[in-house]
Amino acid sequence: MTGSSQGRAFSRRALIGTGLGVGAAAVVGAGSGAAHASSRPYRPQASPERRAFAFTTAAMDAYPVNEGVRLAQSYTDQSGLFSTAFTYDNALAVLAALAVGTGEGRSRAVALGDALLYAQANDPAHDDGRLRQAYNVGPYTFYDGSLQPDGFVRADGTANVGTQFGFTGTAVGDMAWAGIALSALARDTGRRRFLNGAVRIGEWIERNGRTDEPLGGYKFGVDGANKPLPFTSTEHNTDLVCLFGRLARLTGDRVWRERRARAVAFLEKVWEPDGGFFYTGTNDGVTVNRSPIPEDTQTWTHLALDSRRHSRSLDWAAAHLAVRDTADRPNSTVPAGQSYDGVTFSSASLLANEDAPIADGQPKPDRNGVWFEGTAHLALSFRDRDGRGDATRARRLLDSVERAQDRLGGGQTLGGTPVRDGSGVVSASSPIDTGFGFGYYPYRHLGATAWYLLAATRTNPLRA
Repeated sequence: MTGSSQGRAFSRRALIGTGLGVGAAAVVGAGSGAAHASSRPYRPQASPERRAFAFTTAAMDAYPVNEGVRLAQSYTDQSGLFSTAFTYDNALAVLAALAVGTGEGRSRAVALGDALLYAQANDPAHDDGRLRQAYNVGPYTFYDGSLQPDGFVRADGTANVGTQFGFTGTAVGDMAWAGIALSALARDTGRRRFLNGAVRIGEWIERNGRTDEPLGGYKFGVDGANKPLPFTSTEHNTDLVCLFGRLARLTGDRVWRERRARAVAFLEKVWEPDGGFFYTGTNDGVTVNRSPIPEDTQTWTHLALDSRRHSRSLDWAAAHLAVRDTADRPNSTVPAGQSYDGVTFSSASLLANEDAPIADGQPKPDRNGVWFEGTAHLALSFRDRDGRGDATRARRLLDSVERAQDRLGGGQTLGGTPVRDGSGVVSASSPIDTGFGFGYYPYRHLGATAWYLLAATRTNPLRA
């Protein structure tokens, strides 16, 4: 999460609603999918977890691959992002595949981890350990008529960076999640190449993110022109608590403990003890940005810190960001007779202007739209905390996510191939304005599905 919406073009969340040409056709696709699910209910045979994992494998296999090297497409085609594979989503897919605990899950995780290593080693412009925000994994024709002909590996052997949408920057958060995924593979497989890749990521972050500004911590990263970005993110520093802690354990090098302590110190400075929540970060390294307040800075901090003193943040998120989406809500795309409970993206989402589109060419937001990615990691956090009433609250949230998997997002495709009904979780029940300059929409999403699998299997990806 950025300290300001000014950083949205370089955030792993800046996907749709940024005025990049994703138009009405994509919105119609979402609506027709919802109607499809309502008119012909899916009768699942496999468990929700098996169907979720099946979606992640379909996202990996949507395009022909270069000698087996591939990443997974992040969103279904109807999102208008074509074959975009976000680094963050693929890191989550690695962690979810390992959590599934099967031979196929492990082999899929290794394949995705090797693709991240390939991108790291074959960047078209840099050889310093960085990864970009996103990559293309299959051919498509862009909105202006230009052809993007390549898969993940271009003809010259370089990784196919997502230039059409400007996904060329490198964010500390994306890097940290990739490092967390690679460190999990190193621990699970014992293969040194994964640890080496994670260490390269950590060193890039240390060189490019460390700041001596008053609030300290690690800054946001760089844009596509390699220009440093001024923000410092609570979310990113939370990710680093895990990554640096993992590297300390796996390498035995105490320098990673010092770096982890620096990230923890930043989190303490953006903690609001009176309200029991974490702020989003800072725009300038001096002043804490107090609004909007996002959901993930409440859940991820719990998962990473394991701090009883800070675990009130889960109660804050459950109380202050709770939503219920029903068909009679303004701008809701939920089919008649259905309802979904969960949390929204941020405090600003609850105050969104429902009379104006989120961005040019996009639909109007629903203030009560459920953000299923966040709903899943809140459920996991309750399971992890395991306090009085937490199991019941977690089960209620997971039930909502599983209903969404069964009923929402029908009629969608990956690489032109229909997605099986009942597999994959949509990112949102209805269009959501995040308050950070972009939106979420009801398209099946690799990241939301991976977080559901982590919650369902009680796997905390942020524990060092």
